[in-house]
Amino acid sequence: MRRTKPLAALAVASLMALAACGSGDGPSDTETGDFRETDAGADKDPDAEGPAPELEGAEAGGTITVFLPGDYGPDDLDPTNGWSVTGNSIQQALTSRSLTQYRVDEDGNATLVPDLAVDLGTPNEDYTQWTFQLRDNATWEDGSPITAEEVAFGIARSMDSTAFPGGPGTEYSTQFFAGADEFEGPYTDKDTDWTEWEGVEFDNDANTVTINMSKPFPDMDYWGAFMAMGPAPLGKTSQPPAYGQNIMSNGPYKVESFTPQDELVLVKNDQWDPESDPARHQYADKFVFKFNADPDQTDQIMLSDNTESQTALSTDLSAASYQDALDTLGDRLVQQSTQCTSFIYPVYGKTDLAFRKALAYAYPYEDAWQAGGQVPGVTRVPANSIMPPGMAGKPDYFVDGEQFTFDIEKAKELLAESETPPTIDMIYYEPDPLAVAANEVVVKAYEEAGFTVKSTPVQESPYSTYLNPDDKLNKSLNVRAVAWCSDWPSGSTFIPALFRGGATYNVGEFAEDAIDERIAGVAELPIEEQAAEWGAIDEQIQTEFFPAVPTAYYNQLFAFGSKIGNPSGDEALGAPNYKNLFVMP
Repeated sequence: MRRTKPLAALAVASLMALAACGSGDGPSDTETGDFRETDAGADKDPDAEGPAPELEGAEAGGTITVFLPGDYGPDDLDPTNGWSVTGNSIQQALTSRSLTQYRVDEDGNATLVPDLAVDLGTPNEDYTQWTFQLRDNATWEDGSPITAEEVAFGIARSMDSTAFPGGPGTEYSTQFFAGADEFEGPYTDKDTDWTEWEGVEFDNDANTVTINMSKPFPDMDYWGAFMAMGPAPLGKTSQPPAYGQNIMSNGPYKVESFTPQDELVLVKNDQWDPESDPARHQYADKFVFKFNADPDQTDQIMLSDNTESQTALSTDLSAASYQDALDTLGDRLVQQSTQCTSFIYPVYGKTDLAFRKALAYAYPYEDAWQAGGQVPGVTRVPANSIMPPGMAGKPDYFVDGEQFTFDIEKAKELLAESETPPTIDMIYYEPDPLAVAANEVVVKAYEEAGFTVKSTPVQESPYSTYLNPDDKLNKSLNVRAVAWCSDWPSGSTFIPALFRGGATYNVGEFAEDAIDERIAGVAELPIEEQAAEWGAIDEQIQTEFFPAVPTAYYNQLFAFGSKIGNPSGDEALGAPNYKNLFVMP
């Protein structure tokens, strides 16, 4: 799952979404300054029922304002398109339901539980078919019941990689669901009625949905927690791209207004039935999300404890304000562990190994993090592998025998050995002042190492450029950046999305047949052997080919106002725990 706030064009990684075995201890005491690991929601409870457990001291009413510094937010709200940490964390918690979901306790620990389904699904013996019995008391915001056909249609929409090129279905539905080679989705495939597609079956009378696989998929219950595995209104109502600006809610909140890259306002959905929902609450009257908030102004607001800050929270806190926040916020400064890794990703076919290693030594890790508002050792630590800490099977190795560090002389030596022209063409997100500052630090370091750097500012998400193959600027780039988070607790959500040939978010265009074959073979292994195999593939990719430079693993800092009840994070998404927030009197 990509982070909505990406690597600031190689400068600083702050998102995806998206999305693994470790401590699972939830937020840490920030005063220790320790980087924390997480199991990212590995626990399961198939028997959880609604309503969600009440929170001590919770009250109804009030407005919660969420500042998202330097984070442009989702481009649209179409559930099928949701594959960013920012968008998913908001919508999965508040507006858009799916087959399964995460229940997050008061400490931020997440457990996979049912949502629209009454349990976590029933697989056949080899995990090539899953059946979900749906609950009968879930409705849309207009009061109409959610039907099995609408859930099946939502699943069929996830197959449409043309209508939703950046959606998660490009990685999971098209790779695992039966008939992907014949059905391109309901909007692109004009010759096939979606109900004739073999991948999904529905029975409105029995209220069941059955999903058929092309290969074993034991993680279907986790994939079921994505909005893409939820319902969509039939017919023209959900026609993209218009639906993304005017969605139908089925969660505890509905959209009052949405201005991309600016503001999202959610109000209570009076048709949501808490008895139907094992994990969500509906305490606040309204949520107001402020995208692209100024980092310095937001820090000042959150540290002031004035009227504006008391019922607000910030999804990021800059390094310059860290000590003040420790001194003044106490438990309202939450350090949330995540499973995320950021990468410098040069174009594989345009660069040689010496060039890529020169990038690794020329990158000014801690200086870039600090310039970008991060706290070294707390919110960022150096990365040595693709898979992040806490993920089952994560390998321990060093490509060059030791951790890559900022070493200009070593970078110069490697660049002299390289047959690749010593030029870098990259982009950075100009609306974020921290991204601008970090970009300046990175460019200076690269130039000192001997690179000629062209760093172009962009006004929209860098992913808007990366995912458009016809974009002239995109075609000119030879170095891109990715900040990626696990979609669920497995290497299957990390390595294929970034390193399988032709994968949507494989922005470095890495392709090796041996790796593709090994990735494809994991699904055929016994479940207990798969985590170790993902770790072995991780190590092979990096030690044999080194296509990408891992730059950091993540924790996040969230600042909460003094009247926000249950200030906590969500380990499954590395985001604030929106499901459990309330306003105190």
